Amino acid sequence: MPKRQVIVVGGGPAGMMAAGESAGTGAEVLLLEKMDRPGVKLRITGQGRCNLTNVDPVREAIKHFPAGGHFVRPALYSFSNDALRAFFAERGVPSEVQRGGRVFPVSEDARDVVAALVRWIDEQGVTLRNQSSVRELMVEAGRATGVRVADGRVYRADATVLATGGASYPATGSSGDGYRLAESVGHTIVPVRPALVPLETAGDVAQRLEGLSLRNVNVSVWASDDRGGKGDLRKEGEAFGEMLFTGFGVSGPIILTLSRQVVDALRLGLRIVLSIDLKPALDHPTLDARILRDIDASPKRHVRNMLAELLPSSLIPVCLKQLQIPAHQPAHGITADQRQRLRLWLKDFRLLVTDHRPLKEAIVTAGGVDTAEVDPHTMASRVIEGLYFAGEVLDVDAETGGYNLQAAFSTGWVAGRSAANG
Repeated sequence: MPKRQVIVVGGGPAGMMAAGESAGTGAEVLLLEKMDRPGVKLRITGQGRCNLTNVDPVREAIKHFPAGGHFVRPALYSFSNDALRAFFAERGVPSEVQRGGRVFPVSEDARDVVAALVRWIDEQGVTLRNQSSVRELMVEAGRATGVRVADGRVYRADATVLATGGASYPATGSSGDGYRLAESVGHTIVPVRPALVPLETAGDVAQRLEGLSLRNVNVSVWASDDRGGKGDLRKEGEAFGEMLFTGFGVSGPIILTLSRQVVDALRLGLRIVLSIDLKPALDHPTLDARILRDIDASPKRHVRNMLAELLPSSLIPVCLKQLQIPAHQPAHGITADQRQRLRLWLKDFRLLVTDHRPLKEAIVTAGGVDTAEVDPHTMASRVIEGLYFAGEVLDVDAETGGYNLQAAFSTGWVAGRSAANG
């Protein structure tokens, strides 16, 4: 009996996992990658360290998916974080758990992850063809029958897995091709926009603080319908951890986590304010007592020197300018009003968000193939028979922490097995 023919489009984490698993299940697999080698984007994930997954159990992990959490639940159970770690350990890439449950290769080198996957698909008998950009999904009588590539060649198959990634970092090959291909055969595409993306802020505060990293701060997002700034602000979300000031605004783990809400709010024309609590461990009475102790400890010190006990040096001039407190004012000269304003500022340092960085700079793409049109247990299209989806091409995205890569590997594993089994 001839082997079932499977084509996988896209050589990222989802595509390689789908191809290898499909071949291991008994299919004859052709993997088509548009770039000159597979795993180009995977090589730069986690700043080259590759945050493979997170140790959170599935019931907790799905809470970190703003879109598609319940959809990926079956896939996360079918190919879990433990299974993924075991998979790479068996192929010479042991992993370790770091802060926040994040899992990285012990080598902290994404190239090791890519090399292991490439070796594996070769061992499984997958035929890899690089520089093969798919231009058309072939469909006959409602069934996927193959693909047409850029040079006009047509490859036929019993099943096709679309794992082309999102639309961020287009230089790595992730340029949104899958959305066009899926839509061309009748699938609905949820509007694509950036997720996990840095934010731009008003004024010169960010530029003055460029390079400053704040740890253990709490950032909340506030929105208003009034772009003029007079409307009531309502809280949209918050996150605790680390953030970074850049030449254009803010970035860092908690900013990226909150960015998806900000992007969607900006699309609605809302005014967005970030409120930074620089001292989240201290309530207002405790913080006020702390400031009074610092004043009493050295009453003749200049205010700018006293603040060195509370703030990073580069943030002190910004604080004093915004509060209009002279830098050389003696600490004992701080009035009750000034002390109150300082306390409030430390708990509510605000930045007005003007925009987000472009999609090409986003770590992950939000939007994509509508998951209502895909079977979560098989990744099979409910529109076209013989068509399967995996990875970021789906309307599934998560916060930072390894969840997105786990979703890519899990959906790829399910799609590959399903495509091989028919």
